[in-house]
Amino acid sequence: MTDKKTNKKEQYIAMNVDEKKNQTPITFQLDELPLTDELISSYLLDNPDFFTRNPVLLNSLQLADNHRGTVSLVERQQQLLRQKAHVLEEEITQLMSVANHNEQLFMLYSDLYLRLLDCQSANELLDCLHQTTTELLSLAGLKLWLKSDVDISHASIVKNDCAGVMQNRLTNDDYYFGRLQQSEQQLIFSEPKLGSVVLIKLTSDKTAEDLGFIAINSEDAEHFDPRMDTLLLSQFKKLVAKLLQTHLAL
Repeated sequence: MTDKKTNKKEQYIAMNVDEKKNQTPITFQLDELPLTDELISSYLLDNPDFFTRNPVLLNSLQLADNHRGTVSLVERQQQLLRQKAHVLEEEITQLMSVANHNEQLFMLYSDLYLRLLDCQSANELLDCLHQTTTELLSLAGLKLWLKSDVDISHASIVKNDCAGVMQNRLTNDDYYFGRLQQSEQQLIFSEPKLGSVVLIKLTSDKTAEDLGFIAINSEDAEHFDPRMDTLLLSQFKKLVAKLLQTHLAL
């Protein structure tokens, strides 16, 4: 502390409240009170007009900058505002990209629903599902496993017993996103798959019993992620289950 500050003999007063709630004033000399970052921050927050009352100080403050050496407080504020604006611009661009992707998916699913409703047989239905999966969605493949034996010959139908897979992955959930064990891959796809998979449980709308599941795989190991939204898939699985019951008399 300088002599000038010492001569002022400024004091801080703190109130000490005992158990009987008697208030006793206690005085501290300014020299006894440590000047900390928290104390200064608290003072500035409690006095937002401090720099308005001290404009010379505002213009004379110099802050360290890793790239520019030293800058004024005003310049630093402008820099922070520019950085914040840049971050917001990137977030808006990302949101617009996601919205555009979601719009494309919505249109694709809407077109798929109409095509599925026009199918006249189970084979035509599976052809439509496989084509949409591999050509329009650019995914690796689609498989369908049903608990009941069905009299249909199609490349998408899984003949192996996948009851264990369904019990392991879909007992408490309608979807499974991620990777499968090699034995599970072999049962569903008849060969190992290095990418990711989504399993979609199919349920009867009449009896609420499980019919089986659809398996869709991607060569991208990160494509099917547990954080994926399932709104479109929930509509998709209800429609497919209903149409399969109609065409296969499940």
